[in-house]
Amino acid sequence: MSDDAFTLAGKTAVITGGASGIGLAIARRFAAHRAAVEIIDLQRAALDAALGELRVAGHDAQGEICDVGDPAAVDDAFARIVARRARVHILVNNAGIAHVGNALTTTPEDFARVQRVNVEGVAHCSRAALRSMKEHGGGVILNMASTLAQFAIPDRFAYATSKGAVLAMTFAIAKDFLADGVRCNAILAGRVHTPFVDSFIAKNYPGREAEMYERLSRAQPIGRMARPDEIAGAALFLCSDEASFITGGAFPVDGGTLTLR
Repeated sequence: MSDDAFTLAGKTAVITGGASGIGLAIARRFAAHRAAVEIIDLQRAALDAALGELRVAGHDAQGEICDVGDPAAVDDAFARIVARRARVHILVNNAGIAHVGNALTTTPEDFARVQRVNVEGVAHCSRAALRSMKEHGGGVILNMASTLAQFAIPDRFAYATSKGAVLAMTFAIAKDFLADGVRCNAILAGRVHTPFVDSFIAKNYPGREAEMYERLSRAQPIGRMARPDEIAGAALFLCSDEASFITGGAFPVDGGTLTLR
């Protein structure tokens, strides 16, 4: 294996929700491996900051403000990306939102809101990217699913439903576009330490932040949460040519959660 085995040189990678957390870690890793990065995000300040960081580091990075749950907005954003880059080689469907509640405490409105972003957003972005990939001889789609697609924890009714749907879409896309040279896989992430986790703990457990952080960390058999860059490393492999024989797969990056609990 060469030192440049995981190069993404000459490839355009679109990363949704790429201005913060796991998405930003993936954008940094892909840019460092010479991809032309296109970040899609809803937050203007976060997007500007992410693009500024990448450009200062000498990377080729552009972005679009877009609500992934709006199909017309997604089509417009991808049209602009294709106009800039000629084609899309890689799509990472990372944008998503969370919700706490069970089947009785989750309102229909909250349930629909989560599915709109986490499920419909993946479908809209995949559809837009697939048009380019099919026309130009292939590409890679990587979906950020979750261990909750395959096992349950309390009070994640809407979120777990959405991630189960993302996993099913992964298999469907891999099957339907195999002959077009498109690979599609999913990462089943365990709990990852991001600003979202810190804000969730602060909001729901005021005064008990340190205790709850330790409890959530110990819930993974490995004894800690993942770092965003650890998810990014797996994403780089699955989107690189080193994974050219891998499609229709679901890959736990979860500290042993699915198998060692």
